Amino acid sequence: MPAAHYAFLDGPTPLAMAHRGGAIEHLENTMPAFQACVDLGYRYLETDVQVTADGVLVAFHDPTLERVTDRSGRVDSLTWSEVSAARIGGREPVVALEDLLGAWPDVRFNLDIKAAGVLAPLVRTVHRLKAADRICLASFSDARIAAARRLFGPSVCTSLGPRGVAALRLSSYSPRAAGLVRIQAGCAQVPLQLGGRALVDERFLAAAHARGLQVHVWTVDTVEESTAMLDLGVDGLMTDRPAMLRELLEKRGQWAPR
Repeated sequence: MPAAHYAFLDGPTPLAMAHRGGAIEHLENTMPAFQACVDLGYRYLETDVQVTADGVLVAFHDPTLERVTDRSGRVDSLTWSEVSAARIGGREPVVALEDLLGAWPDVRFNLDIKAAGVLAPLVRTVHRLKAADRICLASFSDARIAAARRLFGPSVCTSLGPRGVAALRLSSYSPRAAGLVRIQAGCAQVPLQLGGRALVDERFLAAAHARGLQVHVWTVDTVEESTAMLDLGVDGLMTDRPAMLRELLEKRGQWAPR
């Protein structure tokens, strides 16, 4: 049974996604970073979602503030007032997810759900902004992915969870394992390597495409890696170097008008 059609995925492939707003070229998960990517022509942005103690969703990767800001503490133990006083790189404020989703009506967002408490306020925010067609939900937690599907319903795009990816990998080697892959997703979003070994190859890609699943690879930050994945035929690349990826896609004639 093929995957359902999702509006999120109907852009011209390969989809170019700026990971955390281009975390090598810019201050990650800041409005200037996201703006710079949009100015480059990116229409797919990846970010992470945490929630404050008082229920405000923020575009922030870590559970704590200290790695990238001038403050400390767990995001989910602090109020929005406290989190908003922190400065990423000592100068940029933490971004409220609602502000990010509302900034560019034609931009799509791949959202990595970092905590179970994110889901209920995210449902309310997405419905209020009528942004369901512009998001794809991802997580390293199968339980959070399953909960997202229950809460959002079948119309919102999600990626496969870790078990789904493992089943897809197994099915690519053994036809008898095909029944393990239960398609409730629009894409498989996977790292370049897993356990020191390449994950995406012709078998994996064929198994995904046979089920109507796109394959998006992260994070692809060199010309050599990007070229290899594009030559293989992946459907999307997430990169911390958006300028690099755009230049490469232009040279290959694969930078479609965004």
